[in-house]
Amino acid sequence: MAVRGAVPEVIWARPERTGRGPRPAYTRDDIAAAAVRIADARGLDAVSMRQVAAELGCGTMSLYNYVPRKEDLYELMMDAVGAEHALWPPSGDWRADLTRVAHEARALMHRHPWMPRLMSPVYGFSPHTLRYLEHCLACLDPLEARYGEKLELIAMLNGVVTTYVRNELDTAERVRALPWSEDEENAVRGAYLARQVASGEYPRMAAAFAEDPGPMDLEAVFERALRRILDAYA
Repeated sequence: MAVRGAVPEVIWARPERTGRGPRPAYTRDDIAAAAVRIADARGLDAVSMRQVAAELGCGTMSLYNYVPRKEDLYELMMDAVGAEHALWPPSGDWRADLTRVAHEARALMHRHPWMPRLMSPVYGFSPHTLRYLEHCLACLDPLEARYGEKLELIAMLNGVVTTYVRNELDTAERVRALPWSEDEENAVRGAYLARQVASGEYPRMAAAFAEDPGPMDLEAVFERALRRILDAYA
């Protein structure tokens, strides 16, 4: 008996339906939208074929006729949210365009907090993702560089955005779980750190805090990270 998934397969190369038989009750878009709603409301771990089937009001096994594997479901989800990228016409200023793209990607990941967990090249070849990459390359037309270098630049920016958003989301989740306020937590930790720095064991850390006592402007850090990557390719 053949094992499901024993042969490598790309969901986008698989026909959504054959020419024979009744019209399917659902489209891939329907299934992806249901899965995204679940992930947005309850997190990625809540997404399963059973939960998606319940959301659609159908039997779990019937979904396997549309989506053979859970990994395919993830790919459908990433493509569905990829449609939200705002693909504005390039302005001719590639730095400004990629900065805008990075900010929009950050906002997109905050709308769908499960996205950073699925940011992988494995899910990078869906139709909307390919359109996004083509748009980024079009923004980079004024940059004199090989396409390989341009793709590296796009990957680096996406990596910075993903890492930054993941840290923001993890921090927010930790704060929600605290039995006291965030200000109380920061005050206690800040006092402890100040005592350690003042001990004389960490002279470079002491110099760093004397130079910039904080608090850290995280938005400015994000902007500097983007700018430094773009500077490297300018």
